[in-house]
Amino acid sequence: MAGTWIERDASVVWHGFTQMDAFLRNSPLVIESAEGHELIDVDGKRYLDAISSLWVNTLGHRVPELDQAVIDQLGRVAHSTLLGHGNTTVVELSEALAEVVPVDEPHFVYASDGAAAVEQALKIAFQYWKNEGSEGKTTYMAFGGAYHGDTVGSLSVGGDGFGSSTFDDLRFPVVRAPGFDDPAFIDAAIELLETTHDELAAVVVEPLVQGAAGIRVAPTDGFKDLEASCRDLGVLLICDEVATGFGRTGSLFASEICGIRPDIMALGKGLTGGYLPMSVTVTSGAIYKAFLGEDLGPKTLYHGHSYGGNALAAAVARKHLELIRAPEILANVNDRAEQLKRLLDERVAPLAGVADIRTQGLMCGVELAPGSPGERRGRLVCAGAVARGVLLRPLGDVVVLMPPLTITEPEIERIVEALAESIEEVCAP
Repeated sequence: MAGTWIERDASVVWHGFTQMDAFLRNSPLVIESAEGHELIDVDGKRYLDAISSLWVNTLGHRVPELDQAVIDQLGRVAHSTLLGHGNTTVVELSEALAEVVPVDEPHFVYASDGAAAVEQALKIAFQYWKNEGSEGKTTYMAFGGAYHGDTVGSLSVGGDGFGSSTFDDLRFPVVRAPGFDDPAFIDAAIELLETTHDELAAVVVEPLVQGAAGIRVAPTDGFKDLEASCRDLGVLLICDEVATGFGRTGSLFASEICGIRPDIMALGKGLTGGYLPMSVTVTSGAIYKAFLGEDLGPKTLYHGHSYGGNALAAAVARKHLELIRAPEILANVNDRAEQLKRLLDERVAPLAGVADIRTQGLMCGVELAPGSPGERRGRLVCAGAVARGVLLRPLGDVVVLMPPLTITEPEIERIVEALAESIEEVCAP
């Protein structure tokens, strides 16, 4: 059965970040349904979704309250344009988000995915300075190892890797600070700020954790210094919380842990709990007011998406935000994070095939020791975990664990054991 579906898939679907010439050989899963924290393939086999379906799922699959939110909204309207008009469900979601985001007097511009939210943030920051009459502030500072998406702007502020060099002729130049793997990256960024602030529209950073860099975790205290330097030197601070937002790090937003309040935030992935594509760019009131002026005049934000502010997505996002704010959700994140770290230290860290383990909340990267050229240890380890019923995905030779916020104690044990056994199998001396 699975073979038939895989062949049908390969004949018509082009998968992102996938070499289709090798697709059939890599034993892909074809998922038919889901229940709780498990995905079920076309043969009825179950897999613990330990990557939250690429970091978007937060409370598990087929959550009754979220299912009902979609059904209820279908009885009203599935979508109506947000370009020049409004929707009650989007208003309610925005009011709910305004209560929790660490942005002063927040306003919300909706899109469908994280890259689009970052792209909006870049354009808003760029136009803000034009609207304010400041010339020359036309570029950005970003960090080594950063990942902000795959549109041209988000790709430009992102670091190298993931095939980005293919598009170097399209990418615009940025001021590049070191990545989180450099202990002095904040000091270096502040030094760069002092010499380049006249040309900078904004600093773009993933607060606390660089996810796609292999879960690189930074100390929290330096981000306050970065924010203060941005304020003093007249540079906007954009926080990309597409991956870190909505509970992954142990707080609703990583910016809260860092003690910062950005001018602009990009949110996505967990916004709808993994149900529907939706993202949002959050701007401070000061940014928003700089765009006010004559009707269709030059201060207008000439940007928008056909499906921006989709009512179905907004309805499930509104209910999801209500559920995720329950005290027991973040309490479980922190309890399970402590358990995960302890079990990894006990069971995985001592293995000869493991070079490093990095965790923050329920974001975890297990870096494998280098193997022979072309061995692709990360992929092999994840394939071994899948064979044991646990879905993992590598970033090169870093195996990422990103379980749902509602993951249970026995499920954490199951994830760690599958990972350990697979590493032992692949990296045997």
